[in-house]
Amino acid sequence: MSTTWALALHGGAGTIARASMTAEAERTYRAALQTALEAGAEVLRRHGPALDAVEMAVRSLEDCPLFNAGRGAVFTHEGHHEMDASIMDGRTGLAGAVAGVRAVQNPIRAARLVMEHTDHVLLAYPGADELARQHGLPTQPAEYFFTQHRYDQLQEALAEGKMRLDHSEAKQPNEDTKKKMGTVGAVARDQHGHLAAATSTGGMTNKRYSRIGDSPIIGSGTWADDRTCAISCTGHGEYFLRAVVAHDIACLMEYRGLSLAEACRIVVHDKLAPVGGEGGLVAVDAAGHVALPFNSEGMYRASLTDSTPIYIGIYGDEG
Repeated sequence: MSTTWALALHGGAGTIARASMTAEAERTYRAALQTALEAGAEVLRRHGPALDAVEMAVRSLEDCPLFNAGRGAVFTHEGHHEMDASIMDGRTGLAGAVAGVRAVQNPIRAARLVMEHTDHVLLAYPGADELARQHGLPTQPAEYFFTQHRYDQLQEALAEGKMRLDHSEAKQPNEDTKKKMGTVGAVARDQHGHLAAATSTGGMTNKRYSRIGDSPIIGSGTWADDRTCAISCTGHGEYFLRAVVAHDIACLMEYRGLSLAEACRIVVHDKLAPVGGEGGLVAVDAAGHVALPFNSEGMYRASLTDSTPIYIGIYGDEG
């Protein structure tokens, strides 16, 4: 069965224990993923561009306080939020990204602003926030991004004296699963055959010195090329940066002729996993095939095409 459009998204990968998640919490997470999926799919159903679809899906996840992006982003060591995002158009090869923004309500919109209204690819705080304000993007006070469970998570990390992935295990075996949400992202193929990818994150709890991970780095956390694939990654950014994960998958497809599924398997399981690079990604290729690989216990993920029903997964044994 042929596919004319496809959409996939993620809300973070990591240790997601079924035993520690209540039925109500699981329903809430699945509903949030479905809401974001529908936001992007509606664009594609109306013959809209993949670029709009991934932006709408990621904006929905940024607006949901459950996820570590936009509202609900994790806290830095100093007690504020530093958010990163990137977006790439597979049709033109253009890309935009922001790092460390503190006031933009939807960092993914700021990333697209950089792509479409500047000669640059990556802008950092405070200039990225200033650009957003000049172009009228909605901004919010620090209170908007605050959530109690993220603040509590910072206090735990400060007590441990270490930086933590927002989805990593705390010392307590019964850690609240709300703390296991991570980077969000989306990839799409539209009815015109074009691809796009978008990624957004609040980074790592208790991060210092303006640390930046892979999410705003084109080629590491985000990639889109109509000839091969669109990729959005989630996981421990330092490993994804060193492995140039998103671009590596595209290269395996372009230069070795591998399928999307095989290229993803090699990078996620054969390259990242052996060196401790925990995480995963969502991907779509030029034909609309979708891949949702991860090497962690679980990944919050969802996908939908014009020829397949909605798929939503959390744990590692769900397809």
